[in-house]
Amino acid sequence: MSPEHRIHLSKAARPAYDALDAFARTVGRIAADAGIGERLKELALVHSSQLNGCAYCVRVHVDRAVRAGVTADEIAQLATWRDSGVFDDRERAALELAETYVHISDEGISDELYDHVGGVFSEAEYVALSWLFVSINAFNRVTIAGRYPVPPLPNLDA
Repeated sequence: MSPEHRIHLSKAARPAYDALDAFARTVGRIAADAGIGERLKELALVHSSQLNGCAYCVRVHVDRAVRAGVTADEIAQLATWRDSGVFDDRERAALELAETYVHISDEGISDELYDHVGGVFSEAEYVALSWLFVSINAFNRVTIAGRYPVPPLPNLDA
């Protein structure tokens, strides 16, 4: 079946998608209220979407990350963040937590990671990040299942 013929859950059960969207907006407000800045949030959401293989969400969150001041070099470094020197301690902790949420069925959240992240973030920040990861993982699954198209961007230099 081609992607054009896939059922898009967002269209086929709009009330459920609208509830997920409202949930994401609520989570975004919780994150902002907890002090999670747009830059940190978008770095973590891009990385989660990369790990999940969700091209559509990567596109959306890269655009938002750029608007939040993330550079092309920093986006390129996400795949190798452990070996890169471009991310601060908070960003590194958020990226590690993002990976754990993507692969949560493997081992859950280890006590070691929980303690490490708890030493970097306040309880409110940890809670906010956790809900952000629950939200993005849900959106990744919806868009991957529907094979949402990601066409090339128009060449604005032409």
